[in-house]
Amino acid sequence: MNSPLLQLLVLAGIAIFLILKLRSVLGTREGFEKPVIAERSARQVADSGHLKVIEGGPDADIVDHVPAESPAARALAQMKAVDERFTVSDFLAGARGAYEMILMAFEAGELDRIRPFLSQEVYESFAAAVEAREKQGLTVEAKFIGLRELKLVDAEFDPETREAELTVRFVGELTSVVRDKAGEIVEGNPNEVKRQKDVWTFARIMGSDDPNWQLVATGG
Repeated sequence: MNSPLLQLLVLAGIAIFLILKLRSVLGTREGFEKPVIAERSARQVADSGHLKVIEGGPDADIVDHVPAESPAARALAQMKAVDERFTVSDFLAGARGAYEMILMAFEAGELDRIRPFLSQEVYESFAAAVEAREKQGLTVEAKFIGLRELKLVDAEFDPETREAELTVRFVGELTSVVRDKAGEIVEGNPNEVKRQKDVWTFARIMGSDDPNWQLVATGG
C-alpha cells in the first residue's frame, strides 16, 4: 500500500473517532434550538420577581416589551421564575396567530373550533353575539389582511395561585361585509380594508402541564 493512501486512511479513522466522541458529549441536534444565551435568559430571575442582571444588563426578553422595574416587568420575572419555559417573545408570537384564528372564527360564527382557547365568560359573550346575528338572518364575510400592531400593554401575576394575565393590544386589517337573508350587503365594503383595534387579556396557570393560554377579557 502506497504512503499517500495509508496517510488518507489514518486521517479518515481519526476524523471518525472525533465525530463519535463529539456526539457522545453533545448529542444529536435536530431542528431549531435556541442559542445558549436565550436558554439562560429564561432562568435569570430571582424568586423575588426582580430582574437579575446577567452579562451587563437585565433580561432583554422582558425589557424589550415593558419598562424595567415596572410592575409589569416584575410580574413577568415572577412568571419566568415559576415556569422556565415561558418567554415573552414566544407568547407574543403565539398571540399573533391566536388573534387571527379567534377573530376569523367569531366573524364566521364557528366558535366550536376555538372553544378551548376562550374562557367561559368570553365564550358566552361571543355565542350571544353570533346567535343574535343568526336570528336576524345576517352573515359576515371577512378576510384577514394582516396585523399592523402587536404590543404587550400589561402583565399581572398572582404568586399564590400562579395565575398569569397578559394584556395585548392588536391593530389588525381586514375586509368585512354583512349580508342579509337575500345576500344583499347591509354593511361594509368587500374592497375596503378597515382596521380592527382590540385589547385582549390572556390567562394561564404558570407551570401547569397545559401550555395553552385562554382569552379571558376583550375590549377596544
